[in-house]
Amino acid sequence: MKTSHSLIAALVLSAVALAAGAQARKDSVVLAMVLEPAPGLDPTTASAAAIGEVVHYNVLEGLTRINMDGSIVPLLAESWTIDPDGKVYTFKLRKGVKYHDGEAFDASDVKFSFERAKAEGSTNKMKKAVFDNISRIDTPDPHTVIVVLNNADGNFLFRMGENPAVILDPKSAATTATKPVGTGPFKFDSWAKGSAITLSKWDGYRNAPAVKMKKVTFRFINDPAAQVAALLAGDIDGMPRFGAPQSLKQFQDDPRFAVVIGGTEGKTIVSINHRKKPFDDVRVRRALAAAIDRKAIMDGAQEGFGAPIGSHMVPSDAGYVDLTALNPYNPEKAKALLKEAGVATPLNVTLTLPPPQYARKGGEIIASQLAKVGINAKIENVEWAQWLSGPFKGNFDLTVISHVEPLDFDRYGDPSYYWGYDNKAYRDLLAKYNSTTDAKGRLKLLGDIQKHLATDAANVYLFQLPQFAVGNKKLKGLWSSSPIFANDLAALSWQ
Repeated sequence: MKTSHSLIAALVLSAVALAAGAQARKDSVVLAMVLEPAPGLDPTTASAAAIGEVVHYNVLEGLTRINMDGSIVPLLAESWTIDPDGKVYTFKLRKGVKYHDGEAFDASDVKFSFERAKAEGSTNKMKKAVFDNISRIDTPDPHTVIVVLNNADGNFLFRMGENPAVILDPKSAATTATKPVGTGPFKFDSWAKGSAITLSKWDGYRNAPAVKMKKVTFRFINDPAAQVAALLAGDIDGMPRFGAPQSLKQFQDDPRFAVVIGGTEGKTIVSINHRKKPFDDVRVRRALAAAIDRKAIMDGAQEGFGAPIGSHMVPSDAGYVDLTALNPYNPEKAKALLKEAGVATPLNVTLTLPPPQYARKGGEIIASQLAKVGINAKIENVEWAQWLSGPFKGNFDLTVISHVEPLDFDRYGDPSYYWGYDNKAYRDLLAKYNSTTDAKGRLKLLGDIQKHLATDAANVYLFQLPQFAVGNKKLKGLWSSSPIFANDLAALSWQ
């Protein structure tokens, strides 16, 4: 009888423990990401998209917010007006907003943040495209900010919703990379380098009752097999940007999981270093494009997912033009172009590949395709931090990368950007686009911009990076598309 009582007690305790575990699970979540943020967590000084995946909208906020469908809504600004010439934006700020350390948010923080982004020596990735275009910032009262632009910018409100435009407090800005302090619904807790970042709900948030998660952990898993194993074992609850498309069917067939396939702003390309010969010759760049079969790469590295692209925009972008027929797969044409350019084959180059599967698997296919036209591409696999300190600093021949920032065709207007594209006709075209406020005129110029990049084979344009969101089917609120690379943790809940 004693044994029986012990057994019943043990079963009761076990049931209580399970119930407690299930209850605890209702207010915490573990998500996985392919890449770890590098070199820190300050999106205003570093360019890695993984930074925004952790902190944007969660810890740090900007004046506007970009929703999953690409729409722009108020965030720290509750409203705004735009002068008819498109050069003056007047923002009315939310009142009563505080930072995680108790400091009050007001107009002086916006002025500080934008002037810091514009300052000489700033490494903000939108410095040239956005902040250098600001002629002055007026703060007539603590809750009004007037931003005056040198040239009209029809994308300015969208830019204000991207992570390089988050607002920081002067007292904590300097340590944002290691300990970000913001106005968002979550505060930074800890970072175990190489493993995980933990955020916790901030009770001082202006809409705290609506936030269901008390704790969110991001784990970094770049190996596709390890991502699958972690999901199946329940070690992670979801992966908004799952990196193993070959395993999607397994999760689609498993009733425990939900799988949603969407799109991103990711322009997956073979970046070409224009500063290195013979890549300064347009015939050589066109030869690279003609040597590469987009469909074979999508089939081999993406299980057929993705949409082919012919320039630096994706099909979901307003004003997209399908230019895939401009540089079609044609190995014989590639050989002829190399010969015409006087390139002696075999041409030996290095192809640098960061961790994501589209790069590693795709890069192997690209190398074999290039070999068929007399280009020997030596593969160099690097970790993400090495990519940022190597190719992204201009030290490379060719590299495979997905550029996920929206409207980032402006990077081709900056000759100091890592691929070194230096073309005055393009800069003039970009300046004309930026100063045009008429919607029809802007769309036409977008078409001209895309055609210019495709005709000049500025890079080899491959495909739009798809998004695979895989998670526990009881977890609701994961983004299934990414107009920007963000994770809206305040929208997450357990069903």
